[in-house]
Amino acid sequence: MSEITITGWDTKDVRFPTSLDKTGSDAMNTAGDYSAAYCILNTDSKYSGHGMTFTIGRGNDIVCRAIDHLADRIKGRTLSSLVSNWGQTWRHLVSDSQLRWIGPEKGVIHLALGAVVNAIWDLWAKSLHKPVWRIVAEMTPEEFVRCIDFRYITDAVTPEEAVEMLKKAEEGKAQRIKDAEESKAVPAYTTSAGWLGYGEDKMRALLEETLSKGYRHFKLKVGTSLEADRRRLAIARDVIGYDKGNILMVDANQVWSVPEAIEYMQSLKDFKPWFIEEPTSPDDILGHKAIREALRPHGIGVATGEMCQNRVIFKQLLASGAIDVCQIDACRMGGVNEALAVLLMAKKFNVPIVPHSGGVGLPEYTQHLSTIDYVCVSGKKSVLEYVDHLHEHFEYPAVIKEGYYQTPMEPGYSVEMKPESMVKFGFPGTEGSWWQSEEAKSILEGIKI
Repeated sequence: MSEITITGWDTKDVRFPTSLDKTGSDAMNTAGDYSAAYCILNTDSKYSGHGMTFTIGRGNDIVCRAIDHLADRIKGRTLSSLVSNWGQTWRHLVSDSQLRWIGPEKGVIHLALGAVVNAIWDLWAKSLHKPVWRIVAEMTPEEFVRCIDFRYITDAVTPEEAVEMLKKAEEGKAQRIKDAEESKAVPAYTTSAGWLGYGEDKMRALLEETLSKGYRHFKLKVGTSLEADRRRLAIARDVIGYDKGNILMVDANQVWSVPEAIEYMQSLKDFKPWFIEEPTSPDDILGHKAIREALRPHGIGVATGEMCQNRVIFKQLLASGAIDVCQIDACRMGGVNEALAVLLMAKKFNVPIVPHSGGVGLPEYTQHLSTIDYVCVSGKKSVLEYVDHLHEHFEYPAVIKEGYYQTPMEPGYSVEMKPESMVKFGFPGTEGSWWQSEEAKSILEGIKI
């Protein structure tokens, strides 16, 4: 690899007005504008690294400023010096003491870290002319493990244990790589019909449409009222059936206390959901465990992770037996490296990885992570969320065919956004862009929900 030096960065605030049609609406987040706090690493070569983290609007103001502080830590560094020992690089990026104070390794500063770390991976992958998943697939177990900062998680998995797990996973790996190359590694599930802001007719039509496209897993939002949820779940079961091999999941987005979650889900047990996602506070390990134990006799699992802020919380959820499904988020945590740590812990505790992908750019990211999990770590096919919104703004959008993600083959991490989209939906925008239009005033001047 010829030497590449990072000369600077650009930070972009890009917001899509999804609150207008209620895309992404759930019991907790009723008016989100899917947004990207975006980092572009500039270099002295023809390559640039693109990374982003996901918010639902005004949070971009804060995250973009944090990206500036973190990207400054790698200005002037060579790419080879950053990736030769990824674990050390990651530790360096989280070790500015004054920035760490407002974390540490969580919240706004960690969201920004995800954007910067993922931009480095994108740059590295482009320089190697490979997609991110293939870089990891071609690593030795030892190289894989050197990507991870094991501080705080050695009581769950040590580097030595991780190497042994990865060595055992080498069996059958060649065939799994072939599956990935043939786009048969990552089955998709859909949330597109499930947003709470959608009317029942629209929901039914979208369920019928996605069923006809080969989807077999469907997720609906719940948590507004038991009566409304039972009515919507009845429609879903009417479309997908109970005995046709189709799976139903539900997602409460944190609206309940622990006792409320147990009581509410017991009232929905006749719809036979595979799991309830985010039934309570994402930080409540004991609460998730109590809910799981109460719902186990009804055959309902517990899933969480999209708001899980780091590998330490995941360690507790997994080691304590609090969850049945581990939903890593590609940029809630500190980028690829921390996601790899969670893949290893989930493998050790035999919990399937089902990443959270409900947001702009997230399917583009997580298709790589699910492929890595299948090829390198678990060796088992899982499922991956897909929402059919905003993919047209990316140079290499995620694509579903016959119910499977089409494995990305282009170099990079798949979140390079089209320049014209960044201009049109850049915030606060310039003359002629969307956020300077009359249509935008209903959001800008409306009630902040």
